[in-house]
Parts: sequence; C-alpha cells; structure tokens
Amino acid sequence: MSWQAYTDNLVATGKIDKAALYSGAGDSLWAQSSNFQLGQDEISAIAKGYSDPSNLQAHGLHVQGQKYFLLRADERSIYGKQDAEGIVAVKTKQAILIAHYPAGVVAGEATTVVEKLADYLISVNY
Repeated sequence: MSWQAYTDNLVATGKIDKAALYSGAGDSLWAQSSNFQLGQDEISAIAKGYSDPSNLQAHGLHVQGQKYFLLRADERSIYGKQDAEGIVAVKTKQAILIAHYPAGVVAGEATTVVEKLADYLISVNY
C-alpha cells in the first residue's frame, strides 16, 4: 500500500477531514491530504514535542497557522483542540501521523482512528 493510501483511509473514516504522514524526524513529507499543508516550523515543533513538550506547553500546538490548545504531549501522542476542532499527532517507530478532525466529530472517536493506524504501523515496524 502506498503512503498516500494511509492518509486517504484516515479521511475515509469520516472522523478525520485532513491528514499527513511525515518521517519520524519531521524532515520528510510522505503523504498528505490535498488541503493539509504544514509549515516546516510546525512539523519540526511537533517532532521535537515527543521528546521535550515544553515548547508546545508554553506556546501551544500550531498547525496550518492555527493555534491549538495542547491537551496531551508525551513520547507517543500529541493532541490539541481549538473550539470544536482538533489535532491528533501520533509517532510510530519511523513516522509521524498528523490528523485534523472537524467540528461535529467526538475527539475520542478521532483519536481512536489515528491511534489504531499508528498501532498497525508499529506492528509492521514503521
């Protein structure tokens, strides 16, 4: 399966409206939804946030120029929320999945979809 198929499958769930897949270091884009372009500073901040979340805690999570309130930041998952929308970013062994869920989607449903895909990628050593 191509990397693009993974982002397309996330969007196809109806729980996610935009998704991207980056290398684990955040320095290489592997796949993305057509309407989901992150700045290099945004993906770098997310990639660094897995080992040191202090910058995200102090300044918030920024995606597509939008600031999200940081809900969680640990070595695996980073979650952010802005009004009724949110961001779910999950690190696997070699990749970072980043997904946006729109208003009307329950945060827990969106995070479950992204975390399950991350679990699968980890199980196949990605």
